Amino acid sequence: MALARVTVTGASGLIGTPVVAALQRGGAEVTVLARDPARTQERLQRAGLAAVEAFAWDLLGEPAPAAALAGRDAIVHLAGENVAQRWSDRAKRAIRESRVTGTRNLLAGVAASEPRPGALVIAWEAEAAKARDLGLRVACLRTGVVLNRDDGALAKMLPPFRLGVGGPVAGGRQFVSWIHRDDVVAMYLAALEDERWSGPLNATAPDPVSNRELARSLGHALHRPALVPVPGAALRLLYGEMAEIVMGGARVMPARPLVLGYEFVQPQLEQALAAALAGS
Repeated sequence: MALARVTVTGASGLIGTPVVAALQRGGAEVTVLARDPARTQERLQRAGLAAVEAFAWDLLGEPAPAAALAGRDAIVHLAGENVAQRWSDRAKRAIRESRVTGTRNLLAGVAASEPRPGALVIAWEAEAAKARDLGLRVACLRTGVVLNRDDGALAKMLPPFRLGVGGPVAGGRQFVSWIHRDDVVAMYLAALEDERWSGPLNATAPDPVSNRELARSLGHALHRPALVPVPGAALRLLYGEMAEIVMGGARVMPARPLVLGYEFVQPQLEQALAAALAGS
């Protein structure tokens, strides 16, 4: 499906900015929804992107503006409270509300728009599924640990590893289902363009590794030792409940994207880390 007009929320985030860039390279006209449109436009332009149309939207307080959604080919919904933080009670409420209420308010805007968009690609699911009642195709990408040196989990790991005091977490046996940012972006574009992409889809590389392997590979990429174990208690102190995700791990495979013919840009960890650390 050719994408002429696409609306993006969370456009200035870790995934949002390269998604906007990729859409523009493909010739799409991009509209963004943001709490502070001028600031978002400025951030995107500083990143070297072409100017975008921007609408103000308080995702917790009001329906999305129908004018920003009507006649669009698709919506990419990425706005939400950052998960990579200490999970205090306040943070957990904010993470949940930004996704549940935010998506509900987005769909309220979709319901009021005419003509309605044809597809919705989103990073969280329960509320998004209701978009099918409005006639939209819905693709829900379940994203793994995104490898990017400037933000997310890898950015938080870099300081201790660069100092030579990094290492496996809580024994290191748990699996880490990782993905390079270029593949996340490419999967979003595939989900926008290919009508076979619908429902839940795992946005993870086909090579999940143990936390110990990840630590060893990162140390090798930085030419630093990676032998200092991080005890679970220290992780709980730093991240609160979020530490359970890091210590528990999950071995997730991108079964449906592979069946649909997706070809990974960075399928192997060593090369993906090298590319992420080089800023690509």
